[in-house]
Amino acid sequence: MITESQRWFFLIIALIAAGVLFLLAPILTPFLAGALLAYLADPMADWLEEHRCSRTMAVSVVFLLMTIVVVLLILLLLPKLGQQIQVMLRQVPVVLQLIENQLLPWLQVNLGVDPAAFDLAYFKELVLRDWEKTGNIMAQLARNITASGLALIGWVANMVLIPVVTFYLLRDWDLMMARIKRLLPLNVEPRVSLWARECDEVLGAFVKGQLLVMVALGTVYALGLWIVGLDLALLIGMLAGLASIVPYMGFIIGIGVASVAAFVQFHDPFILAWVGAVFAIGQMLEGMVLTPMLVGDRIGLHPVAVIFAIMAGGQLFGFVGVLLALPVAAVVMVLLRHLHEGYKGSALYATDVAQDSPDSE
Repeated sequence: MITESQRWFFLIIALIAAGVLFLLAPILTPFLAGALLAYLADPMADWLEEHRCSRTMAVSVVFLLMTIVVVLLILLLLPKLGQQIQVMLRQVPVVLQLIENQLLPWLQVNLGVDPAAFDLAYFKELVLRDWEKTGNIMAQLARNITASGLALIGWVANMVLIPVVTFYLLRDWDLMMARIKRLLPLNVEPRVSLWARECDEVLGAFVKGQLLVMVALGTVYALGLWIVGLDLALLIGMLAGLASIVPYMGFIIGIGVASVAAFVQFHDPFILAWVGAVFAIGQMLEGMVLTPMLVGDRIGLHPVAVIFAIMAGGQLFGFVGVLLALPVAAVVMVLLRHLHEGYKGSALYATDVAQDSPDSE
């Protein structure tokens, strides 16, 4: 049982940690990103360690594999994404013209919507005037980064710090967890260890499993749209895969954007059936293969909880809050579940049941 002094101690520690997090948020991004990567890679390092590899050797192998994957993704995907972003920007004026000439008249005839309520003139003029300036988006991004020497130095420092932090945290991950466990008061250590295991189960089910589901769905969507012949297949596939962090969100966003892009490219309503088939196949794979195999029946976070946690973290602490949103949500979920169990077993709940039961009358 936690004593009164321990409650105050833990509360003060939590307040101090929140204050430090708020003050140091601008510099914490590489450390939190490194911690997340270390957490995701730790099971693989543990597996190699169990198969007669030293911890340093196991971490080196995992780190090398991660580096190769990241470099290949940058070399293979970044140029393609840059090209597809330029294609998308060139299609924006076409989409606006399609809305003005076809969608708004249809809405007026069938739903009685006044086209004057949608002032597209300003947006159309803005896009037609400025889209060429943003066509080479990668070059513009490079110019913005190099415009400030301090911004460039900070960006390079963060990029260098992330792999360094990841390597050292991954190497000492199990040692740090053991030291934190030994720091806990003896009377609360079993309960806190149980909560920590449950939090790891929630995060493992959601972050690790859902991350693999996102990658798999993004690949399926991109390949399917590429087979259909869509120019923006890679961009839309990656967007739908990233949005799949919330169940069904990737399907909704992906099929909506892909349908518009396909109609603008082919001007054939029949192509929408093929786009729908691609996303239907992706949903069937997710429900029958990917989620059962990669996530299983482990406890996950509710989609509404995920949306709220990410938005609240971003509002309170910016990008650092986004990185911390899911771990904090997992901890809160576990604590609320134990609080609910404690309430169901308390005299307050039993008294309420006794008073409300027919036998008490």
